[in-house]
Amino acid sequence: MKKICLLIAGCSATLLSFGQAGKTSFAIIPQPAKIIAKKGNFVLQQHIIIEAVKTADVKLVTDFLKNKLTGSTGVKVAIKGNSAAPATIKLLLLKKPDTALGKEGYHLLVSKKGVIIKANEPAGLFYGAQTLIQLLPKEIEGLEVAHGVVWTVPCVDIKDYPRFGWRGLMLDVSRHFFTKDEVKQYIDQMARYKFNLLHMHLTDDDGWRIEIKSLPLLTSVGGFNVKKVGEFGTFSAPTA
Repeated sequence: MKKICLLIAGCSATLLSFGQAGKTSFAIIPQPAKIIAKKGNFVLQQHIIIEAVKTADVKLVTDFLKNKLTGSTGVKVAIKGNSAAPATIKLLLLKKPDTALGKEGYHLLVSKKGVIIKANEPAGLFYGAQTLIQLLPKEIEGLEVAHGVVWTVPCVDIKDYPRFGWRGLMLDVSRHFFTKDEVKQYIDQMARYKFNLLHMHLTDDDGWRIEIKSLPLLTSVGGFNVKKVGEFGTFSAPTA
């Protein structure tokens, strides 16, 4: 786990150094392309309605928001396709695409009345939701309900889109073994900082880490290495 924390910390520091815009008072990583601070804050109420179209891709976004919000704030979240009651958070897919946003960009508007995230594609809604979570108090990352926290979001107008289409991180699972839960946590951290490509270094001389049922020797034999003694060029002979 320490290895994951150190790697994420290093990546975060790099992102801070190469933000897309000037400094702001908002702790958003990576720095949005355009951000305008507004007066006031939006305060989360005890009952939240998330309004979004009910498609499989958008459901991933609404489920993410619901899990994050209910896990640490204790609020009740309802997800609806459309509602007569005013929605707290609206996720809107643009009928007329905004060419500046591309496939992964988003437009996040936070006012005292609520939150609106607009995008051309579900991926943009997801990254907009990640930014919304970063705007909340840090206790939002907790796994249990945090008491005594005023759950507010600063009013902002953010238009963000990636500078690079390919934003990847490598995870070396061959020379450094990780459990499945640690890999899943790594992917969650990637998504938080809007990386979109996972390069898994699956094999090296230290072992083969993924099971292929038609080639059982890859893991039964290739999943283990033989310790060597000596120096480069004079290592002990390999043994079975």
